[in-house]
Formats: sequence, C-alpha cells, structure tokens
Amino acid sequence: MFKGLTLKLKGLRVEPVSFDPAALGDDLAARTEWGAAKGGGASFRTHRLVEVDPTRTEFRATRGAVVFYSIFLGIGLAVMVGFTVATLALDASGEFPLIAPVLFGLIFTGVGGGLLYFGTAPIVFDKRRGEYWKGRVAPYEAGSHRALKHYADLDRIHALQIISEHCRSKNSSYYSYELNLVLDDATRMNVIDHGSLDQMRLDAERLAVLLGKPVWDATA
Repeated sequence: MFKGLTLKLKGLRVEPVSFDPAALGDDLAARTEWGAAKGGGASFRTHRLVEVDPTRTEFRATRGAVVFYSIFLGIGLAVMVGFTVATLALDASGEFPLIAPVLFGLIFTGVGGGLLYFGTAPIVFDKRRGEYWKGRVAPYEAGSHRALKHYADLDRIHALQIISEHCRSKNSSYYSYELNLVLDDATRMNVIDHGSLDQMRLDAERLAVLLGKPVWDATA
C-alpha cells in the first residue's frame, strides 16, 4: 500500500522518449539505456545544487520539496491525534472504533515520513575522496562503499545523461527529467528526477565542469 501511494504521488505511467544515441559520436552511448532509470518523477523542482567547498558539491532538497513532504507527514499525524482526541471525548468508554482513522493516519504518516527522510538525504560529489554517493551515511562512515546502494568512484563516471519522462496519473500529466550518471560499463545511476528542465541543464553543466565529463542531453 505504501509503494502504491508513493507511485501515485510520483506519476503512475512513464512513457520513454525516442532518442538516437549515435548523434553523440560515442560508442558507449549506443550501449547505454535511454529509457527511464527510475520510474516516476515530480512536476516541480526537488533539488538544488550546492557547492560546499571547492572539492565537494551536493544536491540538497529544495524548500518546496521539504514543505510538500511535510504536508503528508502533518496530515497523518493530525488525523491520528485529532480522531483519537475526538473519539475519547465523545465516547468515554473507548469502544468507538479507531482502527480506520488510525490506519489512514498511519499511511499518510508513513508516506510523508518516508518522502521526507529519503527525499532530503544528501547527494554528494566529493572530488577530494574521488567518490559519489547518495544517503546520510558516507562511505568512510559505513566502513566500506560496498555497504552503500548508491555509490560510484568518480573516475568511473563517463558522462552525465539527461532524459525526459512523460508521467501520467489519473488526474494529471506532466514531464519529469532525470539526471543520471553513465558509468564506464554503460550502466547508469540515477542522481535526481524532477520537473524543471532548465535547472536540470544548468546543474548538469556545473557538474560537467566539476567532473570534466560531457553532458548527454536527450531532451535537446
């Protein structure tokens, strides 16, 4: 149920965009996937690129994203507390069924808490250490980068890929844009996925300068 609600929030259907990788003049591009690396997306900008110091750059959640995630968390908590207080006030015996509103509140709290926790996790490019990772635990804190799901050595990054996704839900339709890392074996790692193409391109160009890698823009 949690997964289903999250997918609805991010768009239920994604349509791949046609693109000819031969136009890039790079053999690795032909071996690279050009569909969505991560299903779903967002219709608004979720991350901003921040230069922490000359050797470290991070994507951090925007204020709008934090507010959006917090709304779901707040709704869930308000429903649980509100229904509990109202029920106890109206029914001193405590026999009035609380299961439905509590479950409803738990669902929203879980979705909001999950979005807030994972959506605000730092996304780091550390040139001094030569590492990229996504998450609250750095490789040197985890003891081994093998313990991290989203990790890559910077020297394995071959290019930065921008692709578009047409996301559809029951009542809306919008485009979301992915920024992916293309590694030297043609595999990909998703970095961010949101609805501002102009900002996505600007951030990709800044990262391209930092990493000394090309940008493969399938939306141009």
